[in-house]
Amino acid sequence: MQRLYYLQNIFIMKIDQNSVVSLSYTLTVEGDVIETVNADNPLKFIFGTGYLLPKFEENVLGKIVGDSFDFKLSASEGYGEINEEAIVELPKDIFMVDGKIEDGLLSVGNTLPMQDSQGNRLQGTIDQINEDTVTMNFNHPLAGSELHFKGEVVEVRMATEIELTEGLFGEKKSSCSSDSCSGCSGGC
Repeated sequence: MQRLYYLQNIFIMKIDQNSVVSLSYTLTVEGDVIETVNADNPLKFIFGTGYLLPKFEENVLGKIVGDSFDFKLSASEGYGEINEEAIVELPKDIFMVDGKIEDGLLSVGNTLPMQDSQGNRLQGTIDQINEDTVTMNFNHPLAGSELHFKGEVVEVRMATEIELTEGLFGEKKSSCSSDSCSGCSGGC
C-alpha cells in the first residue's frame, strides 16, 4: 500500500514497496569514484522488487524527493566476500574457435561472457594467462569491497499496473514459446 502524505497543500510520496524511485548518486570504493549517476539520467527502479541490493533499499526506504542519503554497505551487505572457489583455471584451448584464439581476447582484465556446465550465463574476468591455462575470476567485480553511496532522491511515484506486471523497462515480458526461448526464466 502506497503512502501519500499531505503537507501544505502538496501530496508527498515516501519511498515504499512498489514505488518507482529515481536517484542520483556517487559510488565510492576505497576513496575511488566507481560510478556517478546524475539527476539528468538517474537510476530508476521499482522499490522492493529485487532490482537493487536489499541493504541499499533499506537505506532509502521512507525518503522523499529532495532527501539526501549517505551510507556504506559492507562487503557482505553488498556483493559478498571474495569466493576463492569462483576463481578457476581453465584450459586455454576452450577459448579457441576454428583452432585459433581471437587476437586480443585473452588479456588480463578482459571480462568475457561464459557458460557453466548447467547452462548458466556468467561473466568472468581474466586474472592471469599461463602457457596452457587461463585464470578466470567469476566473483562480482565489487566483491570484497565496502561500498559508499552518497546521493539524492530525484523522483518518487506510484508504479503503474503495467510496470508492476512487465517491469519498469519491460524486463519481465517473456517471449517463451515452443520455438523460441528468449526472455525465459526457468525450464525452457
